[in-house]
Amino acid sequence: MNKQVSTRGTKEKALRLNLDDKKYGTIVEIGAGQEVARNFFVAGAAAGTIAKTMSAYDMTFSDAIYGVQQDGRYVSKARVQAMMEQELDLVIERVGNVRSKSSRYFTYAATVAAKSFNRNNECHAWCGVRVQMYPGAEPSNIVVHVRMFDDNAEAQQQALGVLGVNLIYASYYYFEDPKKIIDSLTDDLKANRIEIDCIEFQGPYFEDIDSRAKNIHLIRSWKTRAIMFKPDGSVAVPAEMLYKKNVLTIRGSFKPVTRLNVDMIEQGEKAFAELNGVNKENTVVIAEISLNDSHGKDANMSSADIIERVKLLNLLGYNVMVSDYTRYFSLRAYFRQYTKLQIGIVVGMINIKQIFDENFYRGLEGGILEGFGKLFPDHTRVFVYPELSESGELKDLTTVNVPNNLRYLYRHLLDNGFIISIESSDINLFNFFSREVLKQIAKGSDEWQQALPQPVIDEIISRKLFGYRG
Repeated sequence: MNKQVSTRGTKEKALRLNLDDKKYGTIVEIGAGQEVARNFFVAGAAAGTIAKTMSAYDMTFSDAIYGVQQDGRYVSKARVQAMMEQELDLVIERVGNVRSKSSRYFTYAATVAAKSFNRNNECHAWCGVRVQMYPGAEPSNIVVHVRMFDDNAEAQQQALGVLGVNLIYASYYYFEDPKKIIDSLTDDLKANRIEIDCIEFQGPYFEDIDSRAKNIHLIRSWKTRAIMFKPDGSVAVPAEMLYKKNVLTIRGSFKPVTRLNVDMIEQGEKAFAELNGVNKENTVVIAEISLNDSHGKDANMSSADIIERVKLLNLLGYNVMVSDYTRYFSLRAYFRQYTKLQIGIVVGMINIKQIFDENFYRGLEGGILEGFGKLFPDHTRVFVYPELSESGELKDLTTVNVPNNLRYLYRHLLDNGFIISIESSDINLFNFFSREVLKQIAKGSDEWQQALPQPVIDEIISRKLFGYRG
């Protein structure tokens, strides 16, 4: 899951920084050794770059230095930001009057939960760099959330050491190109050692950056498989959003989100709430947009196009996930990383037909049986919304025709509640399709407005989205 852009290795990057006497700062790392600092010392000439390194492992010491964590969480974005801000202020205060006026100061900070001895803990980190882009400038921040997949603490520490050097280097040499910053973060790291599932740019040099677009680039840069957005548009860390939650998701193009889409979600929520242990307080509802088509190929959506869809879904109060998953069992496996509770997937009749199409499982050694084994192993249900036939007849799961060799499998899933029919609240909703809405908007007709929720209509008109001319 890596995309490398630089021919410079970790040692070369560290040495280049060390030999530039205009770049000077501190490195503070908690929870995984001091691998970033070590890389600079090993490269040589580190005295020209590093004012101080520190690692305050003890919580009492950490609180005394950076303030008490009110929520008790030490591996958090709030903690790494407090570390960066305090340490940069200190280095400027202490050496700003004695070093060259052309100096550009930085602080790298990381707070980490690495692999613990004899524990199967979540291995993740918040890492960030706070840096002056030019002498005397107000500082800018780049903060990332990282998951580590190596099976031992030493390897995880080494991976974070490389990431840290890449982050510091990119903040100085690639700051005018945020995509290049992202692409470079895994330089010198083999694939699948780390995942970066959230990145945040802050400060004067990044004021015009659309955070959603840059986080979507994490997928296209092979740093992660999915990005999640809260209803307020902010990027969510999946482990925080999904921890100990029931998850209900619906996949769609949502271009734009229609009243039919909303009804599918609402009817799915009603059916999901009937499952054991599911209620509104412990459930997360997510609208998912896949970057791939039904054949697993990149659908070549532009970031601007995806972001407009995300914004409209957020406007209706939905969490949104953008992913590069094609098959539903991959989507289930993604959620299962973070929660052991119920997972529900809302689909249309066309999707259930696809799920029972053996061609959909090409490339899987066990074919369709392997696919179903991965989709329904534990606490997972598929909720199927009906469709209207050309003759105006309502068709649900009872009308599905599957190949003869799969009919007993279909019956088993139906009888045991793995696939569940849900209802439509209004038969007229079947007249509303996103692709038709787009055509109507482009033609200048007002007919499209009956298909969409009012907040979406208002947004399309006010911002002239999807070719609306007024």
